[in-house]
This record gives sequence, structure tokens and C-alpha cells, in this order.
Amino acid sequence: MNHREPENQNNIMIAIGLSMAVLFGWQYFYAGPQMQAEKERLAASEKAKPADATPAAGPAPSTTSPSVTPPVAPPAATPVAPPAPGSTASGVPAAPSAVAAPARTSTRAEALQGGGRIEIRTPSLVGSIPLKGGRIDDLVLVKYRETVDPKSANVPLFSPSNAPEPYFAEFGWVGETSAIKVPASDTVWSQEGSGTLTPETPVKLTWNNGAGLTFRRTIALDANYMFTVTDGVENASGADVKLYPYARVHRYGTPLIQGFYILHEGLIGVAGKDGLQEITFADALKPDKQKSLSGLTGGWLGITEKYWAAALIPDQKLTYRANLTGRPKIAGLGAETYQADYLLDGMTVANGQSLATTSHLYAGAKKVQLVEAYQEKLGIKQFDLMIDWGWFYFITKPLFHLIDFLYGLIGNFGIAILATTVIVKAAFFPLANKSYESMAKMKKLQPEMEKLRERFKDDKARQQQELMALYQKEKINPLAGCLPIVLQIPVFFALYKVLFVTIDMRHAPFYGWIKDLSAPDPTSLLNLFGLLPYSAPSYLAIGVWPVIMGITMWVQMQLNPKQPDPTQQMIFNWMPVLFTFLLASFPAGLVIYWAWNNVLSILQQSMIMKRQGTEIPLKQNIMATFSPIMKLFGAGKAKK
Repeated sequence: MNHREPENQNNIMIAIGLSMAVLFGWQYFYAGPQMQAEKERLAASEKAKPADATPAAGPAPSTTSPSVTPPVAPPAATPVAPPAPGSTASGVPAAPSAVAAPARTSTRAEALQGGGRIEIRTPSLVGSIPLKGGRIDDLVLVKYRETVDPKSANVPLFSPSNAPEPYFAEFGWVGETSAIKVPASDTVWSQEGSGTLTPETPVKLTWNNGAGLTFRRTIALDANYMFTVTDGVENASGADVKLYPYARVHRYGTPLIQGFYILHEGLIGVAGKDGLQEITFADALKPDKQKSLSGLTGGWLGITEKYWAAALIPDQKLTYRANLTGRPKIAGLGAETYQADYLLDGMTVANGQSLATTSHLYAGAKKVQLVEAYQEKLGIKQFDLMIDWGWFYFITKPLFHLIDFLYGLIGNFGIAILATTVIVKAAFFPLANKSYESMAKMKKLQPEMEKLRERFKDDKARQQQELMALYQKEKINPLAGCLPIVLQIPVFFALYKVLFVTIDMRHAPFYGWIKDLSAPDPTSLLNLFGLLPYSAPSYLAIGVWPVIMGITMWVQMQLNPKQPDPTQQMIFNWMPVLFTFLLASFPAGLVIYWAWNNVLSILQQSMIMKRQGTEIPLKQNIMATFSPIMKLFGAGKAKK
């Protein structure tokens, strides 16, 4: 069979080469462009930030709140005019939706220049509300910045309809017929009194339609991210009027998304009895993927990214219909758009009477503690599903609370990750011991197993019979090591997901060169980790921690029993190299977690192997790993 060795080695090298090509292709065509697009977006954000921006008139911010780049004095925005209310198949009016792209300004700051806006200022949000339209369309997150640089711009969430990337929330009424004049996007409201929207001072707006209907809107905001919007109407028209309250979150253009399958980004909601609804940005543009649901009670709906979300919360006791839709990019109509909206059942306002509805808007960071507190306080059905806990919800959520508890004690999120991994490892210690003991026994029998394979290499059936007889003689179950590992996989995947989807790791420092656990390791092996005066391309950047992870993964794999097929064993030996490239663009916190988990497994497995009297031939395994390459190059030289 020696004549097949060069062929097998060539096949191995081809397989490894193809795998590397796939990984380089993923880095070059996806991960690299994603990182570059994010850098360009941040650079554009910094360039667009006004140098002399000053807050609108209002109370001075608290000295205890974080510093923030305040918005410029805001103008009336050119709104996206909604069409006249249409009718659904059942004859019920539909919530408005944008149908045309307004004239855009070159920057968000320009869209906010002018007057006619009411300032928003809280410890968590700054922004403004335009009197024209009465939308919530200008929000900036005070506690979060674009980069780890404390001088970088704060993260903008909402932008006016004439900004480069409009994103806003709108509340209002739809009349039973088009003859009923209701507030629209071009309606100019009047403010009762004056002042800034703060947690202590809500804003009150009024508008009279000139036909006997007076609309009143009160907007309140707490110290975090929850708006309370109360829309009322007084009827002095001389006749009864039927109105449908609605709310919508509208987004123009697709944001820069992570694009990982373990994280949902797009339209989201919990629609009453229909439960959790998730539609990615890509699927929202397909008519067959969009959702229109009716007869709903309880729940919420909105648009989510990895760290930020805007969610509408109707009165949890009233019945409504909801839509999660998108519109592809159409010539003459600008970019693609996305909308989450709901329409409450019709309400009749008798002549001489008035009524009001109250709803909520969550617009801000997806902070677990806040989301859970609002769910309990306001009775919002499954509001905690705004965070993508995944299928292992019952595992991921407790793991997050464990990390959060340890973070509160330790004060460093990276160390909290390591401590959580130790606790999880300790919980699975008995199961892992059984797995590693089985592997150690298999490793110890490796020489005898190799002899049997060599003796019966031409008779596979007899080879398997002799191997099973050997297992029975030594009282080894070759599958005994698999079950404990299978039971641990969901837990470690859940921990991985927690670290990926929650905001707490964003801009959290570790030690040394890791200033942001949510960003890839900034160092690169190709420039000797910064010693050489050039930067490696993003798709080739392999930092210190990915290298450490790859080394620990390789060492751990050498502790496992050798694969019977040399080709399989070679692939196993090279898997750590492939994973090093694959994880190079992953958040540093995830790579550190993976490396630390490998180290703990190596220590545990090594102790068990030592107790079983099993040798750990690392030197031989190193030679076995690289010998095909050495032989390949040697064969090439011989041919020359």
C-alpha cells in the first residue's frame, strides 16, 4: 500500500488547501468588507459631527450624567408624506406607510438645522421632537459611543425623514373615512407651555382640525429608554366620529448588520397568541416572508439590531392588528424601507365626548436588566425576547445573569467570563471525567489497536471483530466518552451565544491590548504583532488571542485517541489552524472564552490521563502533523 501514500498525502494537502481557500474567501469577501464598512461608517459619523454643536434652550444637564455630543438646534424636517388611509380586505383602514423619498440632506446635522423642535434631554437620551408631524425622529444614546475613544460621537438611533438614513416612530389616528381630517406628517402641532422633555417634565401638544375635532398628545420619557405616548381627541363636530389609533416604526435603508446566523437582526415582535415573530432585513423585502396578523392582544413589535432596538408597545388589553413589512429598492423611490406598525380596533368618539389611548415606545440599547424591568412593570408580554436568547433560552438567560452577577463582584467583564467558564466546567466535572477517562483508556490501548489494524488491514470485518473483542476484554465502551460531551454542548453554545448577543461586552476592556471585548483582536501575526511598520489586510489579520486559541485547541486534540484513518487524523491535526483563521475576525471576548475553555479542558484531561498511566506524546504528534508537508516538499526537490 506504500504506492498510495503520495496520493493520500496529496489528497490531504488538497483538502487542507480547499479549506483554507474557503476561510480566506470568507474573510476576504465577507468579514473584511464588513470591518471596512464599519470603519468607513465611523469615519463618516465623526466627519459629520458638528464641531460647535450646542444644545437647545433648556435646563442644564446633570453633572453626574455622561458627557454627550448634543444635537444642533433642530429644524423642521421634510417628512415622508403618508398616503390617504387605504382599506384592508375587511374594510378596516390601514396604518400609514411612507411611499416616496423626500429630498435628503447630506448629513444628519443638516437635517436637524432650523427651528420648530422641542428638545429631549435625559441621562440616557438627547434629541428633539419636531412640531411639524409630532414624530419622535431625533434620538442619540448618551451612554454609548461609536468607538472606545471617549471623544468619539455618541450613537445616533433615530433620524428625521430628510436625513441620509431616516428612522423614526410615529403615533396617530386613522379616520373611518378620508373625509375625517386627522393629524398627518405635515401637521404643525402647538406646544402647551414650553420647555424640554425630561423625566420630570412631559411635553403636551395640541392641534385642531378646524372641523370640531381637537387632538391632544402627551409625550413622557423616563430616565432610560421608555416613552409613554397618550393620544386623545375631543369631539365637538356635532356628530359621532370613528377613529383607529395607530403607531409605526419606519426605517429607510438597511443598517450595517452582523450577518451571523446565531443573531437575529431585522423586524421582530411578539404578536399576542401567535408568539415570537422574527423576519430578517433580507426576508422583509420578500412579500411571502412579510407578516400581517389580526385579532391580537398583548405583545409588541419593532426593529432590532445587535445592540439597539425600537419597539412599539400597544395597550396590552386592547385588540389590534399588526404588520411587519418591507419594500425593496425601487427606481425613483430611493432605498429599501422597513416598517413595523399596529392599528387598534376602531373607537367611536360621541359628539361632546372625548377619549384617549396610551401606548409606549422603547428606543435605545437592549440592556437586559431594563428590558426585564419593563416587562414586569408594564406587563408587556414576553418583552425579554427582544434579546435573542435563542433555542436554549432556559440556559442562555441564567448564564447571562451569572456573568452579570460576577461582573458586579469583579468589575472586569473579561474576568467574569473566565470565572463563569470555571463554574460551568465545575458543574460538568463528573460528566467530563467519565468522558476523559474513556478517552484516556482508548489512548492507552492505541498501540494494540494499531497492531490489530495493521494485522487485519485487508479484512475490515475481521478488524472490527478483533477491536470489539479488545474493548470487551479491557471493559471499554468506545461510545462512553461521547454522551457527556453531547450533554455539555448546549451549555457551552449557550454561553457563547450570551457573549455574542448581549450589549454588556461592547467596549468592555480586558487587559493589555484588548480595549474592546466585542471587537476582534487588533494585533496581527503578519506584522509580528505591530513590530513591523505595516498593517496586514483585514482578511489576513490574525491576532495574539486567535493564535493562543489555535495552540490550545491543537494541544487538546492531541490528548484524544488517534483516528483510525490517517486522512481523518491529518484533518483533525489541521483543524486548529483553520479555526485560528476562522475566529480571527470574531470578537476578542469570544476567542478568549474559547481559549480559556480549552486550557481548562487540557488541565482536566491531562490529570486524568496521568492518573490512568497514559502517555502524552506531544513531540511525536508535532512530527506527525507536519511530516506530510515535509515529505511533499522533499518529493518536489527529488523530482528536480
